Amino acid sequence: MSRLRFALLHAAHGDENTSRNFRRELDADLAEFDVTDGELPADYGFDGVVVTGSRASVYWDEAWIPPLVDWVAEAHERDIPILGVCYGHQVLAEALGGRVAGMDGFEIGYNEIERRPEADDDELLDGLGDSFLAFTTHGDTVVDLPAEAELLAENEHGVHAFRAGHAWGVQFHPEYDIETAREVTDGKRDQLSDQRVDAVLDDITPANYEAACEAKRLFENFTRYAAEVAAAGADAGEASA
Repeated sequence: MSRLRFALLHAAHGDENTSRNFRRELDADLAEFDVTDGELPADYGFDGVVVTGSRASVYWDEAWIPPLVDWVAEAHERDIPILGVCYGHQVLAEALGGRVAGMDGFEIGYNEIERRPEADDDELLDGLGDSFLAFTTHGDTVVDLPAEAELLAENEHGVHAFRAGHAWGVQFHPEYDIETAREVTDGKRDQLSDQRVDAVLDDITPANYEAACEAKRLFENFTRYAAEVAAAGADAGEASA
């Protein structure tokens, strides 16, 4: 089988950390689209779709957001494996009929996430512990899951992972390296107190980063799942020929 080809829907307003992190973690050829500039794939000829984080909110009145949500909804209808991360998780929820809203507070830093029993046999979270550490940074959350979705992981701040068919959303950032975590945190001084930002920065240590690397396993799991879906599609095509 040839190398997998994924569409990387880059919603982080051109942030270079985002491209670097996902290209490091995903073992596939990535066709990257700057969706904040109105770029979307012209077709759906991909083995998988990954939607990145963003400083935007999915409910903002910006021209690029509804076409992105619609494109993701159509990709899901076509049974293409999808992985949405943070903002991408929220886009996926909206695309499938869920609802996203602002939180009363803001979750940031390395935080514990609890897997639900429903995730015991889930392909994406396979190999992760019942509780795992991951870097989080968000002021929005999925308040209503899509009707077809199953909740897979959560913490006191809300939904952290769900699945709907071939699609998954994760609120946390498994792709972050230490450089990204520090840069993103320091950039929150206009939203959070210096005291809170400094406390989070002090917590971005090699030990916490190493512990959070457990969550990176989901990229390998997603790629393997996408390969299985592609192989099944190829076998079905040969059988009908």
